[in-house]
Amino acid sequence: YASEVKAISGLRHRNLVQLNGWCREKNELIIVYEFMPNKSLDFHLFKEEEYCLLTWEKRRGIALGLASALLYLQEECEQCVLHRDIKSSNVLLDSDFNAKLGDFGLARLVDHGGGSQTTDLIGTRGYMAPEYLESGKAIKESDVYSFGIVALEIACGKRAVKEAEANGNKFEIRLVEQVWEQYGSGNVIEEADPRLCGDYDVEQMESLLVVLQ
Repeated sequence: YASEVKAISGLRHRNLVQLNGWCREKNELIIVYEFMPNKSLDFHLFKEEEYCLLTWEKRRGIALGLASALLYLQEECEQCVLHRDIKSSNVLLDSDFNAKLGDFGLARLVDHGGGSQTTDLIGTRGYMAPEYLESGKAIKESDVYSFGIVALEIACGKRAVKEAEANGNKFEIRLVEQVWEQYGSGNVIEEADPRLCGDYDVEQMESLLVVLQ
């Protein structure tokens, strides 16, 4: 909690969840954020109910909003803010479905051009950059990779990692690998969320699908 307050107390951006106040009571630290009536991005992407389905225009707006928040954190603040846990459940939606990045509990402030070294890998499986997994050092590009995974979830309507089983063997299906395979064969548009029934701009959809290429 202390790191979260330190990281976000001075941040002001339309695509960040606004910190309204905080207080310390005995051994508890209470943080109060603005209310986000439309819950989180993952709620809408992965629910099967039709009423939750996000249109392409809303999805595109959410992706652009999240990108704007990331640009602000990395380039427009006095110190670079490494979020270190960008994922769809941490992207909250206001009454107009504008994206607001929240949950800065793992965030670190570093000098521009610097990074954050850790002995323990911190983040969420499926969203962490390969370089971060190898080195344990979070840098700006680590958050950019996580943003790219969220972009794929937005475009495909699938989770970053899905557990599967075949012939008694359990394994993981990684969304990024599926999309890369389709990209390599020239069929990346096949990964677009079928629930949209083709109701999207093909060029815009392809741009989102190849954001990590």
